[in-house]
Amino acid sequence: MLKRFAVTAATALVVAGGVVSVGGPAGAATTVSAAARCHAHKVSGTSHWTCITPGSYCPAAAHKKYGYAYKTGKRYRCVKYSNGRWRWKRA
Repeated sequence: MLKRFAVTAATALVVAGGVVSVGGPAGAATTVSAAARCHAHKVSGTSHWTCITPGSYCPAAAHKKYGYAYKTGKRYRCVKYSNGRWRWKRA
């Protein structure tokens, strides 16, 4: 019961946007950060995307649009490669 409470409390903190350390099996600590939860999304009211992972596939809605990496903040563009796949490439 106590473990369930700790996991529920940790989940609530993660949802709130904090960094949490939770004891896992054999007492190992597991850290969940904001970057681990980051996913590409369009910024409302603009035409750019944020929180992208460079080199990863980009969604159809992001084709030919710009995005900013979640770690470095550098600018990327969703481009079509010669193999027909769309990926985030450094702009």
